[in-house]
Amino acid sequence: MSKKIKVLIIDDSALIRQLLQEIIKSDPAIEVVGTASDPLIAREKIKKLAPDVLTLDIEMPKMDGITFLKNLMRLRPMPVIMISTLTESGADATLESLAIGAIDFIPKPKVDVANKLQDYADDIINKIKMASVARVRSFSDTSIPSVSEKLSADVILAKEPATSVRKSSGLSGKIIAIGSSTGGTEAIKEVLIRMPADSPAIVITQHIPEAFSAPFSLRMNSCSAMTVHEAKEGQPILQGNVYIAPGGKHLIVEKSASGYVCRLNDGPPVNRHKPSVDVMFRSVCQVVGANAVGAMLTGMGDDGARGMKEMHDQGSPTVAQDEKTSVVWGMPGEAVKHGGVDHILPLSKISEKLLVLCDD
Repeated sequence: MSKKIKVLIIDDSALIRQLLQEIIKSDPAIEVVGTASDPLIAREKIKKLAPDVLTLDIEMPKMDGITFLKNLMRLRPMPVIMISTLTESGADATLESLAIGAIDFIPKPKVDVANKLQDYADDIINKIKMASVARVRSFSDTSIPSVSEKLSADVILAKEPATSVRKSSGLSGKIIAIGSSTGGTEAIKEVLIRMPADSPAIVITQHIPEAFSAPFSLRMNSCSAMTVHEAKEGQPILQGNVYIAPGGKHLIVEKSASGYVCRLNDGPPVNRHKPSVDVMFRSVCQVVGANAVGAMLTGMGDDGARGMKEMHDQGSPTVAQDEKTSVVWGMPGEAVKHGGVDHILPLSKISEKLLVLCDD
């Protein structure tokens, strides 16, 4: 019999602790070894119980979750999943926690918690299992819905027969398409900080909730020489700019009379994600063709693997983050398995490679 994943729940709300326990206990592969109402109690229980994964609330008495996480990731790095409210302030704190080293986050409903948290039950269980085997980063102050039918990109964009798109010789005609999920907010940052201001246009789909994509775009804009936007409907796609899919909408690249533009699609989730990497990659494949370069960064699941294969088969060079530097080698690994990856590289080498491929 395989060893169970041991989880410690840290939350000042007795209701949340109870609900999380019930959800987690429903899976025979996971056990709740303890709970704590504040970080000071949690510190002693970590020593005593040696959990494999923590769930950690951001807003708590005596010591806030961010301060506790910083201390933990300095002294005893371990997999942590944050419990976050779907608000702008919650988004900022969650993005900071991911930068510190948290593996992922679970959204905490603002109303009707008892019923709505149950809607995330499958997601919570999957994230705990993923976190238990994820790559954990230590921290220093200088460190950088319920499961539904799994739909493919066909529900948003029909797959078309391959057509030739004349290859552009200038950087202004190129587009870089990047997909990511778990661990992706920091991986995207590592790519963007290495891109010069006049880099080819970049479109990005990161699995992220609606309330988080605007704060995430602002964070990326503050650390990048390029101009970073949360993508808007009809927005022109221009050299030197980055366009991040808004949470809750698929990002599609379309060709207009004057160039490429962003289209936002409110169709159903694809691969259970909205935005979906597969949808964006397919659109890029169909309208940009060999003028595009694709990159798959860290993430759980297989979203984007089929779309990257379509890009590869259309003549686009493609890159995947390697297993060693990925928090979770799910999406990049699946892209490799599908035969859609030309280059597998550590995160620190991806920006340079993307620029070289755009210049070829």
